[in-house]
Amino acid sequence: MEFNVNSPVLFVTVGILIAAVLAQSVYFLVRAVKRAKEKNMDMTKIKKTVYSAALFTIAPAISILVGVVALSKSLGVVLPWLRLSIIGSITYETVAAGNALEALGKDAGTTITDPSIYVTVLWVMTLGIALGLVLTPFVTKKIQGGMNKIGMKDKKWGEIFNNAMFLGMISAFLGYVFCDVTNVFHGDTAGLIPVCVMLTSAIVMAICGLLATKCKIKWLTDYALPISLMAGMASAIPYTNLLG
Repeated sequence: MEFNVNSPVLFVTVGILIAAVLAQSVYFLVRAVKRAKEKNMDMTKIKKTVYSAALFTIAPAISILVGVVALSKSLGVVLPWLRLSIIGSITYETVAAGNALEALGKDAGTTITDPSIYVTVLWVMTLGIALGLVLTPFVTKKIQGGMNKIGMKDKKWGEIFNNAMFLGMISAFLGYVFCDVTNVFHGDTAGLIPVCVMLTSAIVMAICGLLATKCKIKWLTDYALPISLMAGMASAIPYTNLLG
């Protein structure tokens, strides 16, 4: 039997898991509304809050959809749909899958036909993020407490530490972007493609931020990420034709 990354069996299995997550969401929503009624809270405000929360999930959903489309070429729709719908992050899943495929000698744009490779990528994506789930309950509170103490003693140093942690996280992804730049000295300009794509996305994000603040376009704040992602992906086509 030939392996298919979009097998109906996989769709049904993942559909059951996602349905279970949706059922939990509905359950807690119903319990929350019921509790609000018991506390005689203003139901008009409750309905408005639910509506606003549902509306603001559209922007992150677009980013997730972009991630599913980006990974679907090699992994099919099912695995990205599962990872990005339940626990994954687009910034992590795309890098993890790309690294796993590269280590296995596969191109991210080629559909996987070997089930062992598919399972290997699945395990890399799963185990790579599992450590955070294990450490978060034990480490996060201590780190947060330490950061709060620093902020209370010296607000300036607290801000510096917060920014340093953020820059450290960003630096991890920058290494992935710039890893092939040195190939330019050997006549291979393909290493510049991810750099140009990143700069394009950053410029579009900056423009969205300026429009949101200077022109008071508040809704643009929520859609800046998916807009910059799609702009970067679209720019990859001419950059690849030019540099690849």
